Amino acid sequence: MPEEKERINEINISQEMRNSFLDYAMSVIVSRALPDVRDGLKPVHRRIVYTMHELGLTPDKGFRKSSNVVGNVLASYHPHGDVAVYDTMVRMAQDFSYRNMLVDGHGNFGSIDGDSPAAMRYTEARMAPITLELLRDIQKETVDFGPNYDGRLEEPLVLPSRFPNLLVNGASGIAVGMATNIPPHNLGEVIDGLLAMIKNPEITIDELMEYIKGPDFPTAGMIMGRDGIKKAYRTGRGSIRIRAKTRIEEANNGKMRIVVEELPYQVNKAKLVEKIAELVRDKKIDGITDLRDESDREGMRIIIELRRDVNPRILLNNLYKHTALQTSFGVNMLALVDGKPVVLNLKQVLHHYLQHQIEVIRRRTEYDLRKAEERAHILEGLRTALDHIDEVIELIRRSRATQEAKDGLMESFGLSEKQAQAILDMRLQRLTGLEREKIESEYNELLKTIDKLRKILSSEKQILNVVRRELVSLRKKFADERRTRILLNTEEIADEDLIPEDEVAILLTHRGYIKRMPLSSYRAQRRGGRGVSGMGTREDDFVQHLFVTHSHNYLLFFSNRGKVYRMKAFDVPELSRQARGTPIINLIQIDQGEYIEAIIPVKEFTSDCYLFFGTKHGVVKKTSLEEFGNIRRNGLFAINLREGDELIGVRLTDGREEIIMGTRMGMSIRFPEHDVRVMGRTATGVKGIALAEKDEVVGMDIVHAENDVMIVTSKGYGKRTPMSEYRTQSRGGKGIKTQKVTRRKGQVVGLKVVSSEEDLMIVTTSGVVIRMNVSGISSMGRYAQGVKLISLKDEEEVATVARVATHEEEAEGEES
Repeated sequence: MPEEKERINEINISQEMRNSFLDYAMSVIVSRALPDVRDGLKPVHRRIVYTMHELGLTPDKGFRKSSNVVGNVLASYHPHGDVAVYDTMVRMAQDFSYRNMLVDGHGNFGSIDGDSPAAMRYTEARMAPITLELLRDIQKETVDFGPNYDGRLEEPLVLPSRFPNLLVNGASGIAVGMATNIPPHNLGEVIDGLLAMIKNPEITIDELMEYIKGPDFPTAGMIMGRDGIKKAYRTGRGSIRIRAKTRIEEANNGKMRIVVEELPYQVNKAKLVEKIAELVRDKKIDGITDLRDESDREGMRIIIELRRDVNPRILLNNLYKHTALQTSFGVNMLALVDGKPVVLNLKQVLHHYLQHQIEVIRRRTEYDLRKAEERAHILEGLRTALDHIDEVIELIRRSRATQEAKDGLMESFGLSEKQAQAILDMRLQRLTGLEREKIESEYNELLKTIDKLRKILSSEKQILNVVRRELVSLRKKFADERRTRILLNTEEIADEDLIPEDEVAILLTHRGYIKRMPLSSYRAQRRGGRGVSGMGTREDDFVQHLFVTHSHNYLLFFSNRGKVYRMKAFDVPELSRQARGTPIINLIQIDQGEYIEAIIPVKEFTSDCYLFFGTKHGVVKKTSLEEFGNIRRNGLFAINLREGDELIGVRLTDGREEIIMGTRMGMSIRFPEHDVRVMGRTATGVKGIALAEKDEVVGMDIVHAENDVMIVTSKGYGKRTPMSEYRTQSRGGKGIKTQKVTRRKGQVVGLKVVSSEEDLMIVTTSGVVIRMNVSGISSMGRYAQGVKLISLKDEEEVATVARVATHEEEAEGEES
């Protein structure tokens, strides 16, 4: 028992756990999960490649069963699971996983749909042509070898890697407490960057990016913007946004469809299609009528067919947001440098690779020089023997044993033991004149070679010249065109370049259907005409908002709940006159029960412009336009409304205008804008007009002294009154009478400030639109009852009124 106690060591369990876990972590980091910066390979990749080299599975030889390769890898170098080795080899043979495949696979090696590869007993493999460049000169002592797991064999600790595999094929892996994720690149671009670094060792990362544009994924796709690339190359970490390559085309049936031709890197095509179908089923995306995968051996092709009333670009943006048609690649350039994990920037990766190549070329040259000198030494002995052939033959003839002959040659002619042995091994045919010339020729060539090799070893500059020449040769042999396109940061710029600047009409119905139409779709008509249908609506729907703007302007959508949303005018789908429109919920994220009350076009958000708000309860507010420059996708609150109040109007001003407001019961008030101080975006506002019981504000506009006030009633009557008849008052009063409300004329539905050069659009509850010139409507006093502007059917009333600037004279009196 005392002896046994002496063999027991007391240790601190906390310290033991710490040390043991640290050992485990470093083993995973160094021996499993992270690539070496020099050859870009993890141990399992390196062992697969070296095993195929030992088996002679070169590209010019036949295929060998994958199970044979895996078995040899396990038996000789990698004592882990066969599944891990085979899965690694499968990825090396997938053209959608590796930019330049290292394994030439024969059989089913999986697909981009996530299909599993066939079992290793069914597939075959051999090295790909470029893989030979990873191993080139390995037999010339260019890299260090170490014992395998059981000490029976030796394996390379790194491969010569005559091309920059770490960047070309990238790497990914999860270690303990760290991970690496390096994207693949274009071989030609990386070699160009290396050549530039050889020429100018002080080259900056920004200068390197003139050669290495960015990652080049095997599945192509598009990189959105260069900011993520710059950050990743400068720091070793960054995020790159990748988007599928798509195009919008018209199908044979006249409908539009989206065609997906390339996917982001590492996206599973089958799961992508499944996700799109799921979004359609859950009604998170509306407008897709058919979805099918038409991919074949010639390329990828996913077809997404759309409804006629859907804007393809808007729907595509929704797909980018909700599916893997757009993904982010998180770059983390972590690799082993001298056996330690280090996060590297672009220049450091290239620097370490160049240093490795310098070492490979130096060791190869030293090996070649040693072999050349050894051969020259032998040839010098043969030359000496041939010069004294009779004496040599006589000496050999009289020698009783080989050792005696060897010693005699060494003593008589001053030869080394190796030279003497070579003479003894020389065949008689070497005594012919032709053979003597060959020896002389070989010797002279060897002297030139030795001189050349010594010159290379004389300076690092000479070694770099060799590296440069071999990189140029490799680029000519293996480089191909870039697959992944790199686009600008701001995609709206590219979109606007494709869309002409036109004046357009924006129509929004009561039930939330919106569309864009060319202004020429409407013809000017005389007062009292029947009008043309501006929108095909359901019986219980009608056009509530109509606005005219430029296609490139921003549209600020203000809801009845006081929220504001933003989008470009060209983002609204352009549809025919009879089309119903697109649900507004497909374009902006409005809540249930919320509807759009005002639409303001804005070219840019400046501090010298203001938005003037008016509510149903007569409250007004003025806020700087600059506060609306950054609006989230789900909107912002533009005004804080009291309980029961709603927003009824918003106008863009310069801060020095006058405001006129009109109520449903025919009251109006005109007051200077400066009566309302500038308030914050979330402020409530102040009283604009004092309302009678059951009255509410129906219109608010900016005063122009030379213009008139247009009043339109629900029964289709209206009048134009000079602005001079509306005196300026203080904000907050009851105002003055502007229209007598009767059963025959109806209540006031619209108050607009108009000029004689403008047109007026009147929209009814059934969707009928009439466009007439304001000058064709008689000017009347404030107390006049007005004239009929539009003929209405039974139960039909005027829903909304909008003014339109006139740009071209069109035939009057036409009806349809």
